[in-house]
Amino acid sequence: MSSVIVVGTGIAGLVAALEAGHKGHSVTLVTKSELAESNTRYAQGGIAAVMFPDDTIESHIEDTLRVGAGLNTRRAVEVLCTEGPERVRDLIRLGVAFDREHGQLARGREAAHSSARVLHAGGDATGAAIEAALVAAVRETAARILEYSFVKDLVVRDGRVVGVDVLDPAGQPERLEADAVILASGGAGQLYLHTTNPAVTTGDGVAAALRAGAVLGDVEFYQFHPTSLAAPGNFLISEAVRGEGAVLLDTAGRRFMFDWHPDGELAPRDVVARGIASQMAAQGGAPVLLDATALGAEFLAERFPGITATCLANGLDWGRDPIPVTPAAHYWMGGVRTDEWGRTSIPGLFAVGEVACTGVHGANRLASNSLLESLVFAWRSVSRLDLPWQALRVEPVAGTAAAPTHESAVTVPFERRELQALMWQKAGLFRDGDELRDAAETLSGWDARAASAEPERVVAAHENANLLDLSRLVVDAALVREESRGAHYRSDFPTMLPRFAHHIEWARKVTVNADA
Repeated sequence: MSSVIVVGTGIAGLVAALEAGHKGHSVTLVTKSELAESNTRYAQGGIAAVMFPDDTIESHIEDTLRVGAGLNTRRAVEVLCTEGPERVRDLIRLGVAFDREHGQLARGREAAHSSARVLHAGGDATGAAIEAALVAAVRETAARILEYSFVKDLVVRDGRVVGVDVLDPAGQPERLEADAVILASGGAGQLYLHTTNPAVTTGDGVAAALRAGAVLGDVEFYQFHPTSLAAPGNFLISEAVRGEGAVLLDTAGRRFMFDWHPDGELAPRDVVARGIASQMAAQGGAPVLLDATALGAEFLAERFPGITATCLANGLDWGRDPIPVTPAAHYWMGGVRTDEWGRTSIPGLFAVGEVACTGVHGANRLASNSLLESLVFAWRSVSRLDLPWQALRVEPVAGTAAAPTHESAVTVPFERRELQALMWQKAGLFRDGDELRDAAETLSGWDARAASAEPERVVAAHENANLLDLSRLVVDAALVREESRGAHYRSDFPTMLPRFAHHIEWARKVTVNADA
């Protein structure tokens, strides 16, 4: 049996650690915060799976492909939708108490789904319920758990990943070695000024994989959730609220989303987000309003207790009055390129969850497919730990370009908020060539080298360096894709072009000395 390091403790990392332990592998689980802190913990919308007799796997596949705007890897989508139901049953066996009605699993419908197939737990606390059950299960295993340990880099020896270099809670360097590393470190929501993601999402795993020479893909595709509360923290207002019948209004009280799509508020997320952003611009930047009053205060409090509590804490009574909402960065479709088993382009390195680009989501993620993707591909990756490494197969592929280095003769320090504001303004929901080139020039002059020996400052400096690397890559990829597709919208190239119906991939040529 193998020794394996799992990096990250959201649903993907915890499932990988559990499954690896069950199969007899020696597991070390590393997280830069506490065990239960991850994007999973904050997921409200639910998990999509075909669990009901009036639904079909084929329709789930077609819904996913339609929203992905021609860029999904079909085989990965088939794996997701076919294996998803059994993996959800695994969660139920682990004690995740999904909501029920009359003794049967309750279900909701979200945007772009052709059937009501989304399961929730605790109303709008699905992620928290899953995270709690998985954390409890992992604590019962023999896994070595390292909290508050920051993964600085991957260790590569003879072309194979053999471990990770970490900073321990005191900021001291430590090398951990293993037969394989499973990256499950999440996305990079902190690239943007307005985000639904927690503070830990600084893209550390993707950046470390890039430095090690792994192939990345689809990094230009960042999904912006249409509805976060227009208040400090950008608290997520679940898409399930619109699925239950809530509507979007302009400041004059008019439903405006039918101007953008025949499905109105239930159009794909990218369409709704751009519709809201455009309406906000037309009304001088004022937020639009989400009106859920027709659902009734009692229903809202029972179905969405977390949202209700947050609204009340902000002085809002959404059972009586519409609430102000605005788009915010939510989910990264891009990441470390993998095959359908989570294998990357570097032997010994797996990637699962939001850190990975499996091709499942294409150019735009179907609502509530993210928890399912983490669950399915984390489980699959463990099944390949003791097998001979097979070369990464991706399709279709347009070739791999060298990742930009953006070396500049003069560099200056920057604050994280400056980077986030730049990305929001110039590489957010609406993009164009001039703004992207301006962003690239600014980013090329910034420097993120650590300047303090204090542990918390050193970690923050490494996080900033990771965000800087990834922001440069997102901007360059957005420049290369001279079309609009899914979550990537170029106002200077507003149509989708057949010649771009492929993944844009990036890799950095590196010479790694594992003993340096």
